[in-house]
Amino acid sequence: MNIALIFAGGTGQRMNTRARPKQFLELHGKPILVYTIEHFQRHKMIDGIVLICVVGWLDYATELVEAYHLTKVKAIVPGGASGQASIRNGLEKASEMFPEDAVVLIHDGVRPLINEDIITNAITCVQQHGSAITVSPAVETIAINNGSNKVGDILDRSQCMLAKAPQCFYLKDILKAHRMAAKEGREDFIDSASMMRAYGHELYTVVGPSENIKITSPMDYYIFRAVSDAYENSQILGL
Repeated sequence: MNIALIFAGGTGQRMNTRARPKQFLELHGKPILVYTIEHFQRHKMIDGIVLICVVGWLDYATELVEAYHLTKVKAIVPGGASGQASIRNGLEKASEMFPEDAVVLIHDGVRPLINEDIITNAITCVQQHGSAITVSPAVETIAINNGSNKVGDILDRSQCMLAKAPQCFYLKDILKAHRMAAKEGREDFIDSASMMRAYGHELYTVVGPSENIKITSPMDYYIFRAVSDAYENSQILGL
């Protein structure tokens, strides 16, 4: 069994929008979050979806799920005080509904430019290796900031990857790590990959396209719009 855990718990302060969180901003009348969920809704290998929603917007999220017939969404849970706590809330709910050996794909609600192949390859990688971290190659030079406005080490770009999402594991493994972190009072992990690595798990990668961006700024939104429009135009023209 394969389940998606969609994190839509952020408030989107960098988007400079006061009206609504960034995941509910619309493109062509459809919220970004819906674009994201639809990829998992349509995928034949996904059996269920747990949505983690920012507090105060659960009713609206429920309305969207019903309006867009997102039938694979089995639960909507409130986010916590941090991203880490929010994902833990979702995992705990998932453990009540799905078997512990289910593959769970943890994905950002504001990362709508994924595709069917990413999901398929991630599930296959977990089945083979126990983990799957979606990455894309670094295409620009990466330099270390040494803290005094000077460039430190310049990294070999060929050895660098950008960690993205989904980040995927067996439910029992990622939930165990979250519970351990909570017990130890560790609430500072950047993402699921860093947590799993800290607790001794080997991480395997799945390469995805560079356009699999997380929408955190107005520029990201414009990129999303451009890529989406280009894709729609290609479908219309039969390219």
